[in-house]
Amino acid sequence: MLKQFNDFKRDPALLEKFDKVLSYYSATAVFADSQYRTGVMDSAIKPAFRAKVCGQAITVQLSKGDLVDPLKALEMGQPGDIIVVDAGGDPNTSVCGGLMGALAKNRGIRAMVVDGAGRDTDELEDIHWPIWTRAITPRGTHTMFSERKEELSINVPIACGGVPVNPGDFIVADVMGVTVIPLARAAEVVELALEQAEREEATRAWVQQGKTVEDLLAEFGRI
Repeated sequence: MLKQFNDFKRDPALLEKFDKVLSYYSATAVFADSQYRTGVMDSAIKPAFRAKVCGQAITVQLSKGDLVDPLKALEMGQPGDIIVVDAGGDPNTSVCGGLMGALAKNRGIRAMVVDGAGRDTDELEDIHWPIWTRAITPRGTHTMFSERKEELSINVPIACGGVPVNPGDFIVADVMGVTVIPLARAAEVVELALEQAEREEATRAWVQQGKTVEDLLAEFGRI
């Protein structure tokens, strides 16, 4: 059962910048725009309830019906992380519920994104720990163990919602969806996102003042 896991460098200062963008109205859309709409997970990956979060990805390649690796990823997690699970898009594979959410919240893990299913989402909402998922299964038992894979399955490259996710990539998620920002581009993209978010907020303020499109173009050069 023992494995060697890859790890990634966590960057608290960069995460703080991501948090700043998160305070703006449409954080996920802003990050998507800053990447020309690349890295946007398909629209079936939805929040179980209204939430907004960002963090670095701990990735999990799930064996069918096997929740050992997500639990191991939870143990490895540090404050500010988000667990991202490739469950093969299976809407019947329940990966996370109220108990795992409570354990994750206690460790400071911010959320989970699952290309599969979650459950007990009312309990997750009660403790304010969000999950983005392809499906929500009914309450009931789920399989904790299955045939184990020998290959590495935590902090490896995966695909979630049709988008490649690597360990340490930044995840930004809100009610509009989920965007993945590659770790190598995170510093560049967050600056672009801050600029775009500030421009959008200024534009909103102008619109509320009754300004016209011509006024906006004259002030900002673009909308």
